[in-house]
Amino acid sequence: MQAWEIRDSFGFDHFHQTERPPAELGPGEVRVKVRAVSLNYRDLLMIRGHYNPRQPLPLIPCSDGSGEIVEVGPGVDPARVGERVASCFFQTWSGGPPSSDKVRGSLGGPLDGMLASERVLRADGVVPVPEHLSDAAAATLPCAALTAWSALVTQADVKAGDVVLVQGTGGVSIFALQFACLLGAEVIVTSSSDVKLERARELGAWQTINYRDDPDWGKTARRLTGGRGVDHVVEVGGSGTLMQSLRAVRIGGHISMIGVLSGRQDKLDVVPILMQNIRVQGVLVASRDSFVDMNRAITAHQLEPVVDRVFPFAEAPDAFAHLAAGKHLGKVVIELEST
Repeated sequence: MQAWEIRDSFGFDHFHQTERPPAELGPGEVRVKVRAVSLNYRDLLMIRGHYNPRQPLPLIPCSDGSGEIVEVGPGVDPARVGERVASCFFQTWSGGPPSSDKVRGSLGGPLDGMLASERVLRADGVVPVPEHLSDAAAATLPCAALTAWSALVTQADVKAGDVVLVQGTGGVSIFALQFACLLGAEVIVTSSSDVKLERARELGAWQTINYRDDPDWGKTARRLTGGRGVDHVVEVGGSGTLMQSLRAVRIGGHISMIGVLSGRQDKLDVVPILMQNIRVQGVLVASRDSFVDMNRAITAHQLEPVVDRVFPFAEAPDAFAHLAAGKHLGKVVIELEST
């Protein structure tokens, strides 16, 4: 099979296309012909060696992919051959609350990921994809979409009439915008690009803030709500943006900690969290059961993921360069074969 791998050291100088022998198919496993793979910021950090410097190499990166089951192992229903599926980020978390055992088996590190022409995965490590989605669109779901769904639906229980603040216009943030609108919430989107903010308004944003022009955007968001504060913040920046999120959120509000784009460590005044009864919740994607629930909602509302650009398999390094440049809106996808 063809694959891209981080070979003997981290860095893009050691990121190469290679040929690997097909993996053996064991009991309870399926062979998936991969048709599309979507990129997450985590994948970029993994290649650079910033995510887990102790990760054993070689490694096939990328947790998120879609394709078709072409073969099943013993104990798997033969009728699943031909099923269009997407990979589960955690191969070992079928349902229930997370545990150290359940979150140990993630694709793209420590397990080999999806950036290959085929992958052998657990039969319960894939889910059927909504029929209306293309392979490229389906490949965006396993991490970014499910993280946004987990933050807003599973953990925050966002309701119609709530106000949700979404930072930026990357994969998780755009899915959060789409899901929040689907739930009937009003959404405030921040970005440093007026062009991206205009696109966010087209996707349903209620208000937008250019944080480069308005560095005190937390207070601005609170003012937009009449001084009450937003109900929920999708926090993808990390330590560099958390204080603004605390200024934006209402008393008793909810902040979902998802990313660290602006940094991991910084001085933090925890008093607002205590005095305003704010819940700060880490979000670690979600289980297979939540993935299935999300796909039902996507199907019912015929939601279309926002794909910024699709690259061919041979141009995988260019796809990562596009992601690293930060000019994308939504998801960056690598396509092997399309339906």
